[in-house]
Amino acid sequence: MNSPMNPQKRSTADRRRWTKMEYTGIALVIASLASLLFWPQALAGLFDAIIKKVFPIVVDIFLTGEVGIAVIVSVIVGRMLERLGFTDALFRIFAPVMRWFSINPAVIIPSVYNILGDINAAGRIAGPILLKAKATKAEQKIAVATMIQSQQSFATFMIGIIALAATGVAVFPIVLLSIFAPLILVPWVLSRTIYRDTRTVELEELPRFTPETPYLKTVFDSAKEGTELLLLVIIPAVAVVFGGIGLLEYIGVWSPIEAGFTAMLGALGIEPATGMLSILASPTLAMAELQKLAATIDPRLAVGSFVLASSGLPLSVIFGQVPATWAEHSDLTEREAMGAAVIGILMRLATAFLIAYLVTPWVV
Repeated sequence: MNSPMNPQKRSTADRRRWTKMEYTGIALVIASLASLLFWPQALAGLFDAIIKKVFPIVVDIFLTGEVGIAVIVSVIVGRMLERLGFTDALFRIFAPVMRWFSINPAVIIPSVYNILGDINAAGRIAGPILLKAKATKAEQKIAVATMIQSQQSFATFMIGIIALAATGVAVFPIVLLSIFAPLILVPWVLSRTIYRDTRTVELEELPRFTPETPYLKTVFDSAKEGTELLLLVIIPAVAVVFGGIGLLEYIGVWSPIEAGFTAMLGALGIEPATGMLSILASPTLAMAELQKLAATIDPRLAVGSFVLASSGLPLSVIFGQVPATWAEHSDLTEREAMGAAVIGILMRLATAFLIAYLVTPWVV
């Protein structure tokens, strides 16, 4: 009978085998040494390009700008609404509707908090609510995808309405179809197609979600929570995404990608310049620019741009902030949360296309 191999010899033999990542590492070592010897300015230029791309976003927008303060204030507002019974009221409203679809009504909660506050605060507050409501992983993914259908800033909504009014478009049907209808339609569509592991939950089965924390403590704790969210989750996620864009710009492949985005937006009935602002920088800024252009462009393009901006964009949110926030506060991994967010934004693009082409001619 052959004796089993000595564990120490087995681990030594296993360690001597090269893995794919070690080959990758060796290639990077050689490339780095070659760069330092023959093109030292290239490595320095790459680092400088990433810093220049990340710095204005992180510092000017999040650290010293209104967006960072808005995140903190949104968490405070969200926690106070929760303390005042807002979450329990939402469950009473949406539980009967979601019962028809056999979906946990908690999937609507992130979207409503997103409309009232900020997408990052929505994940921070609604993730634990979904867990407490015993939502399945499929339902948590539906919640993320549905949340992406809502604008993450009330300023985006108000400036966008002003821009739509300047085009002569009837605002109410556009708002109804682009912001409120998806709260019901998106969970229904996803539960019948991609995320089918859903179940009916009666209101009596759900716990109460209103905490009993003293009001003053709620305010100070939520301010601390919002600051931690900004500094430890949002800013690192933004730095990763825009650092990647800086890298692509430096090696010269970002311009074709950007041109592809522009062509796609035009084909979908979205004004390209403001659409790119929504995708890369800020939907609120995009709506401010749309307000200047609204009277001079095709109403169809203005409507498409409004619908796109009324979403979870920019890309730093989809690929950075949402995965980081939901992985920390729900059962979802970063990859699962990102996948649901991508599905959500693809559905949003489809919504913008349909409303721009099919609805706009009837409301101008």
